[in-house]
Amino acid sequence: MKKKKNILSVLSPYAYITPISLILLTFVAGSLIIAVCFSFTKYNIITPAKFNGLFNYQKLLRDDKLKLCILNTVKITVMAVPLQIIISTALAALIASRKDTFLGKFAKAALFIPVLSSSAVVGTVWKAILNGGHPAVSSLFGLFGIDPTMLLGSSTTAIITLSMIIVWKSMGYYMIITLSSLMSIPDNYYEAARADGANSWYIFCQITIPLLKPTLILNTFLAVISSMQVFEIAYITTGGGPSMSTTTMVMYAYQLTFKGGKAGYAMTVSNVLMLMVLVVVLFQQRFMRREASEI
Repeated sequence: MKKKKNILSVLSPYAYITPISLILLTFVAGSLIIAVCFSFTKYNIITPAKFNGLFNYQKLLRDDKLKLCILNTVKITVMAVPLQIIISTALAALIASRKDTFLGKFAKAALFIPVLSSSAVVGTVWKAILNGGHPAVSSLFGLFGIDPTMLLGSSTTAIITLSMIIVWKSMGYYMIITLSSLMSIPDNYYEAARADGANSWYIFCQITIPLLKPTLILNTFLAVISSMQVFEIAYITTGGGPSMSTTTMVMYAYQLTFKGGKAGYAMTVSNVLMLMVLVVVLFQQRFMRREASEI
């Protein structure tokens, strides 16, 4: 009887994780294997796939549209990620300083609402605001000499506007992560600093930021990975235009599959994006391990 109980105690943890493991193997690992296999084929979804060797990967090297999409993805990442981290950290610090007040609780809830909203809804709302010709919006932007209808209609400003929408959508998520870390910092650090005559700015730079370093690293890599996979907001607000100035790698793979009839090549593009994300994840693990060893 004891031997049977010991066997059950050993096997029971694996029984709990079996359902989610099967789901991951089916939909994550299975999708990855399918994408890799079909990337070596000529496939348009309708007709059977035909093996064409390394043709799709050779095509990557001379695909100017792909290079433009990679550049657009990098631009969005460079513009959005620093703002997301800086704004979310500043907001988390402000809310933490007023965590027991009604204003602090209201601000925390209000800033998290865009995170709960789907990207499709966010894209639709911002497109309606900027292109709807609302008098209030036109008057507001008119103060700065800006025509709001051109923010998404110009190849120069469209990617900047798209990046700002992404910042607005996601900064609440990183704010909550940073806020939870701020709450875990012992108060005696701040009390000792104030007893020594330190001002708020010195405390923030010399105590808060160093203690938040692991969280800031995590937020940075999460934001980078998220920015590399932008699709819904860009698809709804600009459709990838004008002149492919906001077409991301995910959108390009979508267009190749459902508009170009080149699903095999689209999976090749997706594999390139997967490798880029994998490199970022490996860097994240390296930074996190280094930070843990320093602590």
